[in-house]
Amino acid sequence: MLDVTVIEDPEAAAVSLDPIRARLLAELAAGPASATMLAGKVGLPRQKVNYHLKALERHGLVELAGERRKGNVTERLMRATAASYVISPLALAAVQPDPDRFRDQLSARWLLALGARLVRDVGSLITGATKAHKRLATYALDGEVRFASAADRAAFIQELTAGVSALIRKYDAGDAEDGRDHRIIVAVHPTVKEQPQPRPVPEPDPSTPELDQ
Repeated sequence: MLDVTVIEDPEAAAVSLDPIRARLLAELAAGPASATMLAGKVGLPRQKVNYHLKALERHGLVELAGERRKGNVTERLMRATAASYVISPLALAAVQPDPDRFRDQLSARWLLALGARLVRDVGSLITGATKAHKRLATYALDGEVRFASAADRAAFIQELTAGVSALIRKYDAGDAEDGRDHRIIVAVHPTVKEQPQPRPVPEPDPSTPELDQ
């Protein structure tokens, strides 16, 4: 099982976005299961689960993990092909974001367009490298910083821009015939705070008499 798979096909993306099929993918990412086993977990008849599993299998989102005999029936054990999935902008090729349409380093929407292109390009590179049975050379740096003020943030961005630009000028070999172009993306944005999950409200005990208001 892969850690993450990028979905590029529009039909596969539509299949994965169905709530029931997304639930089945989540269950199968945890381990192989049959349609009968999944039916009890998602609250659907086995025949309906089989229908959804076949749709997921057609698009390569699940695969056969093995078979087992149960009485006179042979059950197919299915598993997810990845632990998680990302939908590439290629699935919406006609309306995918284009960072070259406008360039504004202070625009959150331009940052989003860059992020979408990153998903698209790296997804395509992963697909190509997998088919060629080759390793893909990538690098990522992830961190957090707390700025004391907006002025500090602006100063940080100015120094970051100058530093990265200097490195690009130092190592850029535009005339190297055997060289390979690489894209560099550096992003700064506020950290998204996780929302607290609401506490489940306990259901009333039917054996407890209700008090008159």
